[in-house]
Amino acid sequence: MKVASIATIARGVVAVVATVTLAAACSSGSPKTGGSGAASGQLTGRGPITLAQGKDTSGNVQNQINTWNKAHPKETVRLVELPESADQQRQQMVQNAQTKSDAYTVLNLDVVWTAEFAANRWVTQLPKDQFDLAKFLPSAVQTGTYRDNMYAAPWKTDAGLLYYRKDLLQKAGISAPPKTWAELQSDCGKVKGVDCYAGQFDKYEGLTCNFSEAVDSAGGQVVDDQGKPNVNTPQAKQGLNFLVQGFKSGMIPKEAITYEEEDARRAFEKGNLLFLRQWPYQWALSSKAPKTKGKFDVAPLPGLNGPGAPTLGGHNLAISSFAKNKATALDFIKYLTSEDTERLNLVASSEAPTLASLYDEPALQQKFPYLPTLKASLLNAKPRPKAVRYNDVTTAIQEAVYSALTGKTTTDQALADLQSKLGPLTAQ
Repeated sequence: MKVASIATIARGVVAVVATVTLAAACSSGSPKTGGSGAASGQLTGRGPITLAQGKDTSGNVQNQINTWNKAHPKETVRLVELPESADQQRQQMVQNAQTKSDAYTVLNLDVVWTAEFAANRWVTQLPKDQFDLAKFLPSAVQTGTYRDNMYAAPWKTDAGLLYYRKDLLQKAGISAPPKTWAELQSDCGKVKGVDCYAGQFDKYEGLTCNFSEAVDSAGGQVVDDQGKPNVNTPQAKQGLNFLVQGFKSGMIPKEAITYEEEDARRAFEKGNLLFLRQWPYQWALSSKAPKTKGKFDVAPLPGLNGPGAPTLGGHNLAISSFAKNKATALDFIKYLTSEDTERLNLVASSEAPTLASLYDEPALQQKFPYLPTLKASLLNAKPRPKAVRYNDVTTAIQEAVYSALTGKTTTDQALADLQSKLGPLTAQ
């Protein structure tokens, strides 16, 4: 069967999305009670709303809003852009909730914030029966649940990938990306004139992700299956030592201690890095950058003895408990998480969709050859601790790990201190 081109798909989807959005405008303002137990009175009211999220680095969120607004002139959406930093985004959302402000309607929540926002009743329970959850990646669906109820709809998922300069590896006679940390270090020794490896190592949420990946990739767990901290172990020490020794040896450039996502992306696109741990969104941006266009590829993250275990990331859509026009908000969330809209977003931004079928579409795989790699990474991804006091948990992790990376404490001491701090923070 002949495969339709991406351009053809995109043109067709635009028409379909317009139809979908018009249909949404005609839906009931009082959804029935679903499997989540959401009362019909919770999601009422129609009119203008806002979408609060971090900086729209892809530029495509506004495009999606424009499509919605054209079809819903009386229920328009305004994008409220928060800072790039995930920690600052959360802080502003929490402040908004604590003052019971209606300034934010739909919240673009990091997947690890669900438990905190749900437990504090800052977001409204969503009706499960109005989402075809079987079509979404199971791991993405779980990130939006708290105590078996749905509080956020899966929108964009994420798993760390290894970006690498395939042109430099080929020039050095290396035919495949590294599968282990030892292979990565060996490859770096064969390529001159460029720094070896970086990730996100500033003291913020990205550091928690990078540390968790290192521990999981060494066969350990930050928190075990019973929710107990498990960082004072040989596996956790091997994972943290990979990062600590990386800075000491120069494998990781010293300036990477200040890197967040965009800092790391810019360093890679300037041609300063051979390998970079990064999220899928970078693909589209690096494909346009002069020094990396056509010169890079992605692979699963390497681990101690084989492919590593990436941290599960992503963002979900929730409705503020204090917002007006919740019925409009629910329909807007359905629109953003629909198959047609997610397909268009993938084409425009390379951000990972939450709908499983999109990873297997031949036309999309032609445009994004990394989709099978990404899907495998997502299926192998490990979640961060699911805790109501998640902000305290991640802060403890960041402080301990950053202290070890900067040489202020030993690996052993950092992990012992972290084990002690996480105990009461993860207790239910």
